[in-house]
Amino acid sequence: MNLPGPPSETPAPGGAGTAIRRHKSAAYVAIVTVGMVVGAGIFKSPALVASNAGSEAAVYILWTIGGLISLAGALCYSELATAFAHPGGDYHFLERAFGRRFAFLFAWARLAVINTGAIALLGFVIGDYMNRVLDLGPLGPAIYAFTSVLIATALKLRREGEASDSAMVALEMLGLLTLAAAAVWLEVRAIAPADPGEGAAPTLGGLGYGLVFVLLAFGGWTESATLSAEVRDGERGMVRSLILAIAIITGLYLLTAWAMLRGLGLDGLAGSDAPAADLMDRAFGPQAGLVLAIGVVAAAFTSLNATIIVGARTTFAAAAAIPSLRWAGRWNERTRSPRNAILLQGVISLALVGLGAAYQGFQTLVDYTAPIYWMFLIASGFALIRLRYKFPDQPRPFRVPLYPVLPLVFTLTSGAMLVSAILYVGAGAWFGIAVLAVGAMLLVWLRPGRQAP
Repeated sequence: MNLPGPPSETPAPGGAGTAIRRHKSAAYVAIVTVGMVVGAGIFKSPALVASNAGSEAAVYILWTIGGLISLAGALCYSELATAFAHPGGDYHFLERAFGRRFAFLFAWARLAVINTGAIALLGFVIGDYMNRVLDLGPLGPAIYAFTSVLIATALKLRREGEASDSAMVALEMLGLLTLAAAAVWLEVRAIAPADPGEGAAPTLGGLGYGLVFVLLAFGGWTESATLSAEVRDGERGMVRSLILAIAIITGLYLLTAWAMLRGLGLDGLAGSDAPAADLMDRAFGPQAGLVLAIGVVAAAFTSLNATIIVGARTTFAAAAAIPSLRWAGRWNERTRSPRNAILLQGVISLALVGLGAAYQGFQTLVDYTAPIYWMFLIASGFALIRLRYKFPDQPRPFRVPLYPVLPLVFTLTSGAMLVSAILYVGAGAWFGIAVLAVGAMLLVWLRPGRQAP
């Protein structure tokens, strides 16, 4: 039996009683996108890119290409998000293009592993660095991870605040600007890079593998589509926010790459396990490690916060079509968020933190989901083309330029990433297939209904 929610809650999106209002600014959507993408990984990925690029020029070219590919994808998502605005984001696009069963599998993958795994992993990033600031012993990282996920979820259960979210992203950006300041300080003092190296002629394989890490660093901006039904300007808000976010992210990444190359040199950066820490140590001394740890924690918590915001909206949209899960598909007007879906997502994330604390290799467990992530991104790219044919009369306030070239570039690039992910994790791809298999079995039992147009 389905029980009605409290008066402040409303049923699923698309229904007659929906109370989702367009109350978020385009700037806020851009801020959430930046906060979600620019996570703690940027403190590590430049070293992996440098080790494969072969030259400093190639490093900058790869980061620029990553920005351009992401921009092409953002333009594709802008058309989808304005024509089919919905808090489910990709879930809704895939449902309209390929049917409710395929969309449910996507929502299941997001809830079971991808988003909740990312939340738990970010909790452990916070835990590892916080344990350097205040050592709680061997269980310290797990304690900090559990606490950070619990606090971030609790904050989102109360209310989503543009001011607080913006402040966290500003703190995250300040952390990256600190690295740039360290490089400028080395320049002012005329201190040469630690290990410039001679470099080597870039190879096609090296550049391709370097691009894998670049695009992984750019990953996450697609999830801002879950805010498409809430942005104030339904016609141009998502376009502006996505373009602005990609521009800011690309600029920050290029600035970070320059700072690390200036302080460490190509070979020094390529051989560093913690390039940000090495740069800060070279510029300001060992005492700068504490400042860096706090900066990484701020970056990780910001990404954690943003992932909670967008991840719950896919669960909310999918649950609304399943009678036995409709309690998770209710919108809370008081908090202006899918409160029940946030709660469900938080419980699963905390369970994954416990799994990570009990077993080593939780990082690998999350990495195993990469093939599934790219598979559904390919599907979203094809969804744009399919929806053009399936709903030719659908109002499209924004149309992706150079159609179908840009959608095909985005889809083929995602396909290359899928191949790279499968080759990289090897047998780990079977874990993702097993997750989808479980979702397929649940699909038979839950019998999701169709979303309203």
